[in-house]
Formats: sequence, structure tokens, C-alpha cells
Amino acid sequence: MPLIELRDIWKIYDLGEVKVVALREASLSVEAGEFVALTGQSGSGKSTLMNILGCLDRPTSGSYRLAGEEIADLSRDQRARIRNQRIGFVFQNFNLLARTTAVENVELPLMYAKGVSARERRARAIEALEQVGLADRHEHHPSQLSGGQQQRVAIARALINRPAILMGDEPTGNLDTKTSRDVMELFEKLNREQQITVLLVTHNLDVSRCARRNVVLRDGELICDTPDFHEAARALQTAPEAAGS
Repeated sequence: MPLIELRDIWKIYDLGEVKVVALREASLSVEAGEFVALTGQSGSGKSTLMNILGCLDRPTSGSYRLAGEEIADLSRDQRARIRNQRIGFVFQNFNLLARTTAVENVELPLMYAKGVSARERRARAIEALEQVGLADRHEHHPSQLSGGQQQRVAIARALINRPAILMGDEPTGNLDTKTSRDVMELFEKLNREQQITVLLVTHNLDVSRCARRNVVLRDGELICDTPDFHEAARALQTAPEAAGS
């Protein structure tokens, strides 16, 4: 059974007199332990797809099963429970709290977990920082860290609940080339050594090259799904530019 299974997903935004089709008939299966890049030009629907996969939004129609559980019809609170238990998120802008230390930022998701003591929270946060190579930075504030180190803190925070799935939305978008490469090597290591399923949204070919599978979107449709990076790159480069996101 696939870890993720989408069938005929539509997402339509009703803007009054205008209806915007962000996804149309999207079907996708992802096995546990895969490393998948979702790529496309601006307006292709990749972020909408990630929001649905990450239980941040519901599709207009279609089926989304996560580990065999139907997600499409769950309430907001039920989706929040799924996110907290199974999914870790990494965003382009890091989303760290400026006045708290690295270890305190990493602890935050456990504040909502029942039965976890303050001592256990701190121990797990330090362990997560060690996983991302920041064992000596846990008392530093974000302003005392480089961009790459801040993103590593964000990755540690995403790992704190020991998720089955790690999702990144343009996770290297604010990083220089070398730092981006270092962050992608960390994603690869987590995928390889811990068998965490990794899903990344990106328009950057250097990032999508790191994935073992590329899914290319255009105008809300999945136009290419391949383990061949060069095939995906050709599909991406022939996709017309679009406005919006």
C-alpha cells in the first residue's frame, strides 16, 4: 500500500465571478522512503499540491489517502492532528522565532504533544539539532546563525515529532549556492539513513536533481512523473511561463 495516494484531485478556488482551477485530475502515488521533487513554473499548481499533501488544505474533489486513511474529507482539527503526528515542514523563510534560542525553536512542536515533559522536550530537541550538525549551536539565537544554520534549525524542528514525511517548500530559496548544496545533502542523508519520505517543492533544477523522482506540473496538471532527471528537466523547460503562484 502506498504511503501517499492521490486519485483525481481537483482544487478550484471560487473567487466570486471567477473560478480558478489550481489542480485538475491530479493522481499520484508515493511509497514510503521515496525522495520526490514537485517542480513547475510559477502558477503550475505545485504549492497547491503540497498544501493538500501536507494537510494544510482540502481538495475540492477527489481522494487523498495517507497511510491508508482518507484525508480529503477530514475537518481542520483532524488534519492538524495528522500534520502533528506524521508530517514535518520546512519553509523557504525558516519561520524561526527571533527571541528564542535554537533549541527552544526546535522544541515548539512538542508543546502541543500530550505526555511529553519539559525534560524530554529538551532532550529530543538537542538530539534533533545533533542530527542536523548543530550540536554546538543550541543556545544561539537565529540572529547569531547563518542562513544555512537557520535552515538546519528549521529542519531539526520539522524532525522533532519523528515524522514519516518531511516536506519542503522551496527550502533553499533564500540560500546561496554552496549553502543550498549543503542543505540538500542533509535532506539526502535523512532520506537515505532514516528512510524518511521527502517531498520538495522547487523550481530550481539543481534542487530537483537531488531527488530520485521528479513530478512536473503545468497549469494544474501532472505532465511528467519520472526517475530520469533529464526527462523532467526537458518537461520543465518546455512549460510556458505563467503568472501567479
